[in-house]
Amino acid sequence: MESTNSFRLRKQALKPIETARSSASQRDEEVSKNNGQRTCEEEPLSPSSRLYHEPNFNVYVIAIMGCKTKIYPDVVKANLGHSLLRHPRFSSLQVENNGEMRWVPTEVDLERHVIVPELDQNMDSPDKFLEDYVYNLSKTTIDKSQPLWDLHLLNLRTSESEAVGIFRIHHSLGDGTSLLSLLLACTRQMKDSKALPTIPIRKKKDKKSDRIGIWRILLRFWFVLQVFWNTVVDVFMFIATALFLTDTQNPLKGLPGSESTPRRIVYRTVSLDDIKFVKNAMNTTINDVAFGMTQAGLSRYINRMCSENKKDGGATETNNLPKSIRLRSNLLVNIRPAPGIQALADMMEKDAEVKWGNWIGYVILPFTIAVREDPLDYVRNAKAIIDRKKRSLEAFCTFYIADWALNLFGIKAASALSHKVISRTTMCFSNMVGPVEEIGFCGHPMAFLAPSSYGQPYALMINFQSYIDKMTIVLSVDEGTIPNPHQLCDDIVESLQVIKDAVLTRGLA
Repeated sequence: MESTNSFRLRKQALKPIETARSSASQRDEEVSKNNGQRTCEEEPLSPSSRLYHEPNFNVYVIAIMGCKTKIYPDVVKANLGHSLLRHPRFSSLQVENNGEMRWVPTEVDLERHVIVPELDQNMDSPDKFLEDYVYNLSKTTIDKSQPLWDLHLLNLRTSESEAVGIFRIHHSLGDGTSLLSLLLACTRQMKDSKALPTIPIRKKKDKKSDRIGIWRILLRFWFVLQVFWNTVVDVFMFIATALFLTDTQNPLKGLPGSESTPRRIVYRTVSLDDIKFVKNAMNTTINDVAFGMTQAGLSRYINRMCSENKKDGGATETNNLPKSIRLRSNLLVNIRPAPGIQALADMMEKDAEVKWGNWIGYVILPFTIAVREDPLDYVRNAKAIIDRKKRSLEAFCTFYIADWALNLFGIKAASALSHKVISRTTMCFSNMVGPVEEIGFCGHPMAFLAPSSYGQPYALMINFQSYIDKMTIVLSVDEGTIPNPHQLCDDIVESLQVIKDAVLTRGLA
């Protein structure tokens, strides 16, 4: 029997739908007209979007959304009709004709896109069922006879939510950041049903006005010199990686063909306040702390695996690591400024135009794998690496290198270049900022958000996603390489606690 709160939720969620239905036929006529106009102006896929249709780059973005209440599929479908489907990429086919792929507008059948499986509510382990469901989903692709996205609604009570929605979107529709922004533009604040989510913006540091004359000139010259030198070194490392430079074989590095293996996606939620506590105590950023605790967690995991290989009983107190490990993360960065949530909302509600698409540059991020006596050294090292990357134009330069390869040698050569660069690194790492207040998807209050992907040519992907006062750590792994992903996730979570305890012990807070 449904609770009173669930019944109220359903009534509140239906209100905007009912008011919208009065003009539904008018909107349908407008959409039909727009589709007729757009058919004559079918847009070709961008080179980056075409890249994701190559056999070794068939990547899908996954977004797991935990809800605090039961999900009502009819409410979701009604809302999608006047939100997500207003975006032309989500209502268009990708059609190949004479070797060229184009976006062709089509009528969307939501019954094919919104999947609601029948579930046994008395199952033994709902969390394990959800994990296996996503794992099995990663074995499949979406039929190209429809727009390349779907939404799975599971009314399944897990340890963190009352129900779960799983968005699956082909990477050719956009980069991860833009797609996540688009999904958030479809949500509203629970305390104000008309207000969009609030995403914190990094504040720029105030420049000191007392630095004048020769000192300002010298500082600017030094900054330009640093950017130039760092960019030259980073581009050289990118070219070396494309040609021959590969990471050291380690317990996290996948075997050739990893892109075709299914993915086990696991996640843990930690307190964002704990991360901010370390950030404030060490005068760093949230990204520095996330990177630092990841370095610590990976070091713990690899050290344990090396210890087990030596048959030392799995001890992690001693250093069992090889003398040197080259372990790098490859970040695919969209150098085109991502449209903001407000711009995306205006596009869906008012047919406003926004720039959309993948302009992909590469950033190779080195991880330091070591057993350190002082846990805070992981964060200090992370800050030094990230600060240096901020003073580099690596993403822009590598984008133009890939674009040059595409124009000169074609899509196959560009795909081979990208695959070599990515497969010769070990993993992918990202940290995305989420809403600071509780939001609702089609009126359903969200408990957590866990984005990830599958189809990438490496065995490990780590995503950090903030939401209100929480940080969700999401791992997408190839179990053939990493058979115990929960242990790896726990190592990262425990590393945060060790770092926080070190801050308290040293009285830095």
